[in-house]
Amino acid sequence: MNELELQAAAAEKNNDLSVIVVSLLRGVLYQEEKVEVWNALLNLQAAVRDYVAVLGLELILDEAEGYAFLRSRPEEEENTVPAVPRLVRRQPLAFPVSLLLALLRKKLAEFDATGGETRLILSRNDIAELIRVFLPAGSNEAKVIDQVDTHLNKVVKLGFLRPLHGQKQMFEVRRILKAFVDAQWLTEFDQRLAAYRRELEKKEGESNG
Repeated sequence: MNELELQAAAAEKNNDLSVIVVSLLRGVLYQEEKVEVWNALLNLQAAVRDYVAVLGLELILDEAEGYAFLRSRPEEEENTVPAVPRLVRRQPLAFPVSLLLALLRKKLAEFDATGGETRLILSRNDIAELIRVFLPAGSNEAKVIDQVDTHLNKVVKLGFLRPLHGQKQMFEVRRILKAFVDAQWLTEFDQRLAAYRRELEKKEGESNG
């Protein structure tokens, strides 16, 4: 390969690297949605990791599930001098949204255990039922269920649910949820649900008091 060919190859690699990093900075990269960018990421994975490390980020890549995203380095790695400011800010989640994510994660685990289809599709009514079954006795069920759409929209915006094209009441649970709610967290789900129930009862008491 002559010098011109080497320069052309280097320029192409830099262009691919820029496209990959920009795509990741914009949000989660899914194999099914951007096949060319995904394939380029697999080929340039090491270079991408080195590049985003300069920004205080790390690449999370799951080839089996077909997604990749960037997140800030763990806090123990941030205790350096000078500290790198966070490029990706943490988003505190409201209690109902956290509850919905937990319930969807458990539903995804149950779905995977059946070993059938790879895509978990739920209707709005299915999701409302998840919350309804969970509600403690005496809670204002109607009020909570009426707010399902608000919570659903937030979860969609976060990228954990995707509305099906032409079917507004149907949603796909994105498998990236597994990366944010891990298996260890899931084993403690019952204890967390108990805490959620106490929180709901507390909020109900405050609203009725």
